[in-house]
Amino acid sequence: MADEREPVQPSGVWATAVGVARVRALESERLDALFRDPLAQAFAAAGGLWPSSSPPDDDAAGRRRLAVSFSIVIRTKFLDDLLRQASASGVRQVVLLGAGMDSRAFRMDWPKGTRLFEVDTSTPLDFKASVLRQERAVARCERITVPVDLREDWPGALAAAGHDPAAPTVWIAEGLLIYLPEDAVELLLERISTLSAVGSRMGLTLGSRGVIERFGADAVPGSAASLWVSEMPDDPVGWLAGHGWDAASHTLRERAAAYGRPFRTPPQREERPGGLISAVRR
Repeated sequence: MADEREPVQPSGVWATAVGVARVRALESERLDALFRDPLAQAFAAAGGLWPSSSPPDDDAAGRRRLAVSFSIVIRTKFLDDLLRQASASGVRQVVLLGAGMDSRAFRMDWPKGTRLFEVDTSTPLDFKASVLRQERAVARCERITVPVDLREDWPGALAAAGHDPAAPTVWIAEGLLIYLPEDAVELLLERISTLSAVGSRMGLTLGSRGVIERFGADAVPGSAASLWVSEMPDDPVGWLAGHGWDAASHTLRERAAAYGRPFRTPPQREERPGGLISAVRR
């Protein structure tokens, strides 16, 4: 069904979710796609980013865009796998923090009894709902939207929506923490930990050390990189251990090679602890 509305022009941090959808749509068109996201193109089109977006102003900007797009593809695959592993272990509660245009409720196979909570502000959730209606999308699990700002009492809103802290949960914070100041990241992790029963799982993406300097210094105002404010701790595994989580840290380069998409260039700097984190609650 054609949508005759004028394309919505998202703004602020949540606009980056539409850009992520465009990257996922492009990946889904590949013969060797690491995942298929049939709703991504509709999200990108509704936000005015499909079939194309403005070309970068110079070669350096183009390389940065490719690097960010590549990281989105690899992290998506990484977290898809983490969610499948959590489901296989018996976890039936999923919480997507800053859900944006995530379509996992619709594109992944979920065990019976799975409840998936999408936590985000009302503006992106309303935008998303309009696209889902247009596409007549049907979720493959019980999907519950929780419209709340993560700077507010989102644990209370999540509880009101039916989340059970006594049962294990798998938490996903994808492409989120880099937009939060360090104190807000710490508070978010404390809240997650309080709501996590033993056996809960968590998947995080963290900005690698130095990424703001490399990508954000000359970023176009309003672009994703211009909004980045925090990077990972020097020891992310130790940081999470202090909050009661057994964590493993992976680099994009490591995971890309494992997925058959190795980097074509050698590392330009010493490899640091990775920004893809999987963790289990002790």
